[in-house]
Amino acid sequence: MAEHHFHLKTHWPGLRNDVGKIEAEHLVTKISIPKEMDGPGIGTNPDEMLLGAASTCYIITLAAMLERSQIEKDGLTMESEAIVDVTNGIFTYKKIIHRPEIVLKQNATDRDKKIAQKLAEKAEKSCMISRAIQGNVDIQLEVTIKTA
Repeated sequence: MAEHHFHLKTHWPGLRNDVGKIEAEHLVTKISIPKEMDGPGIGTNPDEMLLGAASTCYIITLAAMLERSQIEKDGLTMESEAIVDVTNGIFTYKKIIHRPEIVLKQNATDRDKKIAQKLAEKAEKSCMISRAIQGNVDIQLEVTIKTA
């Protein structure tokens, strides 16, 4: 069994509406509460960070699956959306919607398109971040598959 360790240092200087900083090996940014939640909206925030983790994990997993299946693509992009519910002052990370767009090579067959669709669905179940939040956050897919 292999274990990988990742480290993040957080500095928070004061009260609720202050601006802090996070630092990891390849990430340094300011953090604060988003404006939508009556914060200063400087840098990133936990809501964007969770969405970013889920989005990047999913798209990297999908790219790896397409490669292993020898499905050639011209492009792979995605937009993701998070929905946070606030009821009675309680914030709940309710849903993430991933909208991947897979652009296959011009000579892609119907079989290639079907495989790409299956892999898009399988990647969501295989991504470690999706598995980590499973049961707490609903993850939905709206997949678009095109040919160049």
